[in-house]
Amino acid sequence: MLFLDLVIFHRKAHKIHFREALAWTAFWIALAAAFAVGVHFWYGKTKALEFVTGYVVEESLSVDNLFVFLLIFNYFKVPERYQHKVLFWGIIGALVMRAVFILVGVALMKRFEWIVYIFGAVLIWSGIKFLRGGETKVHPEHNPVLKHVRRWLPVTKDYVEGRFFVKDNGLYATPLLLVLVMIETTDVLFAADSIPAVLAISRDSFIVYTSNVFAILGLRSLYFALARMMTAFHYLQYGLAVILLFIGVKMMLSNFYHIPTGTALAAVGGVLVVAVAASIMWPRKK
Repeated sequence: MLFLDLVIFHRKAHKIHFREALAWTAFWIALAAAFAVGVHFWYGKTKALEFVTGYVVEESLSVDNLFVFLLIFNYFKVPERYQHKVLFWGIIGALVMRAVFILVGVALMKRFEWIVYIFGAVLIWSGIKFLRGGETKVHPEHNPVLKHVRRWLPVTKDYVEGRFFVKDNGLYATPLLLVLVMIETTDVLFAADSIPAVLAISRDSFIVYTSNVFAILGLRSLYFALARMMTAFHYLQYGLAVILLFIGVKMMLSNFYHIPTGTALAAVGGVLVVAVAASIMWPRKK
């Protein structure tokens, strides 16, 4: 699907409009739903519920990613027609990095049972940070990876037809490469929250990874659909905080009390519905 997306559907760089983004978002959600049916058919109801719950949790937590992506694109003044390309290659990197994180996380949890308490504490701390609120900020000048890229590669002043590199009496990076580096490094930080969250739902690496994959695949279209509406759902931040706290507690109690996956899915879905409904009923004052 990524190959078809790059080579056929988005071969030419263009601005992604709201309707197109909504259509692609619906497509990726439908694809994830079809995959869940397949999981139910081959692995049973429990695994299918774990996949759906993991997918909903990952997609919910990705909303915060979208806000940071928006800040990064605004900071670097990335033309809208090139944003899809950056997110595409960012997703390729995210799929590789999260596969490594998930395999390591699952291996640690199988070998060291006490690691669940560390993961649970990380989620609870993340939930507390969300509750505290505060404006999300991006500081590219403090990013160590970005500093090394600028040190070893000269950077052009302008975006050169959406390229990452250009040759002109030597090899030059374009600002688009710097944006991609920022997207990749911030995704590592997000994975520190999202991977333990889905490991609290399931310890099956197949379920954990595929739920991550489908959430990430729909992230680009979701970004373009919500980029102009994210500030409208101002209570969503608190909803995500409650979800992280709930999953953190679920993980901490996993050795003593098992919360059914169906109950966890209902709780996560209920919190999201309440947060979105509250944002619509009590809009933020300008």
